[in-house]
Amino acid sequence: MPQIVLLVTSPRLPAGLLTADAWDLVRRHPVLASEESDQVRALRAAGAGVTVVAPDPAPVLDAAATHGTVVWLAGPTGDQDLARALGLRLAREPGLAELELRYGSWDPPGARLLDAVTVIDRLVSPGGDPWKREQTHATLAQYLLEEAYEAYDAIEAGDLDTLREELGDVLLQVVLHARLAEERPDGARWNVDDVAGTLVEKMIRRNPHVFADTEVSGVDEIIENWERIKRAEKARGSSMDGIALAQPALSLAAKILQRAERAGLDVPLPDGPDLGPELLRRVALARADGLDAEAALRRAALDHAEAVRDAESAQR
Repeated sequence: MPQIVLLVTSPRLPAGLLTADAWDLVRRHPVLASEESDQVRALRAAGAGVTVVAPDPAPVLDAAATHGTVVWLAGPTGDQDLARALGLRLAREPGLAELELRYGSWDPPGARLLDAVTVIDRLVSPGGDPWKREQTHATLAQYLLEEAYEAYDAIEAGDLDTLREELGDVLLQVVLHARLAEERPDGARWNVDDVAGTLVEKMIRRNPHVFADTEVSGVDEIIENWERIKRAEKARGSSMDGIALAQPALSLAAKILQRAERAGLDVPLPDGPDLGPELLRRVALARADGLDAEAALRRAALDHAEAVRDAESAQR
């Protein structure tokens, strides 16, 4: 019986990067496709015979009847309409041919990140979205914080579906900042590959227990190694250097206390009746008890907000 093989490939891999089985298939049998593409040209350059025809069951069935086996090279979207039409036709006339789906290549993990980069590039390029083209790192800064806080809210709520969406919004900010950096007028340009490359190098360097032959006794030693490597990289003049000053005051206080402790410094806390020193002392007491002052105040504030809503409902 004639056979039609629907060959699906990943549009996110370089043209011609196929499995050995797929290459054997396209070299041994006639190949049909709906349009000229990089994949079609790669197959022809390797000696495969590829013919462009209308994406309709008739020419595909005719080719299968003539040659016995024919390969349909699916386009980037998988040519699902043609596959569905062929399936319906063969369901009515099962003796015409057999239909088989094969994968010539698969999306690698993280492949949709390439789609995200492509979409943002289109939005920021000429003819894209005017608002995004007008943005700078400074004008986008507030959105980066907002999206991070919204992702935090989803984590606190235990809402994993919302977390997935909010992390996408955080990713949008990362990719958008990287795209804008490609066109910096001062010439200090970089792109999303530079961002990813820096991250990869840092993770390999700071995790020698995974990527090298360093042996560790537990998590405490992993953290100690991380901090030691980080200090060597940064060469900071003070343990206070590099603290994110834009973070909320309670978490900022906790970070300063943590850095001082790691530096082995016992600096007396400020004394006095003012609210600021009192809050700092409370943060220090919370850390001593293994508590997160920022998270504790946040929970208390949200509980109070619910109490206010309840009081409002009671008044209606």
